[in-house]
Amino acid sequence: MKRRSALLGSLAAAATAATARAADVTVDLQLVLAVDVSRSIDDVEAELQRRGYIDALTSDRVIDAILGGENRRIALCYTEWAGTHYQTVVIDWAVIDSPAAARRFAEKLTEAPRQSQSWTAVGAALTHAGQRFDGSGFVSKRRVIDVSGDGRTNDGPPAELVRDRLVGQGIVINGLPVMMNRTNFGRPPDLTLDRYYEENVTGGPGSFIIVADTFEQFGRAVRSKLVREISGDGLTPLPSPA
Repeated sequence: MKRRSALLGSLAAAATAATARAADVTVDLQLVLAVDVSRSIDDVEAELQRRGYIDALTSDRVIDAILGGENRRIALCYTEWAGTHYQTVVIDWAVIDSPAAARRFAEKLTEAPRQSQSWTAVGAALTHAGQRFDGSGFVSKRRVIDVSGDGRTNDGPPAELVRDRLVGQGIVINGLPVMMNRTNFGRPPDLTLDRYYEENVTGGPGSFIIVADTFEQFGRAVRSKLVREISGDGLTPLPSPA
């Protein structure tokens, strides 16, 4: 009797798992936007950064890229990060399949409160972003993390170690380093931040960086980056792990 009950339990669990898999929505891309909100980004820069994503997500170029895909839709998640103590989901997964859906996402982002936290933990940000794909409810040929920031890791695990692990899981990581030619908390500007992102942060088939020289240029950089990520230009998808 116990053996029969255990067997029935196993069959029920398998049926539940199969139903859950069948319910997953197929999209062209699962994309996590991981955005730096460390204290090196002041209020004006934070506003320009948030506005850059809002404008980019509702731009004709980005919408056309989404609707030009095989399934004509992507899944999008927006996170913010600073030190290891602060990794948060601002807007959880949403399907973007029309200008109206993009506007709804942008409106939520407009209304979401902004935080400013200490330290810069790129590795922790990548870990947190990578975990968003677990049980996302979506199936896609491509899973991409889009991480933006204005500094190097000074807290938490080395970014390159996390990067390598995620790439091994079939996740592509692209970078948007903000290269500001001014002092920051009395420190000189980091003129090789782009190189740091190339060598330690980005990875996977077709991964790339797009540099924003200033936060004023951030919106244009985000728009170009999203179009390239969504369209899949130059990307070779890896199969998702079983």
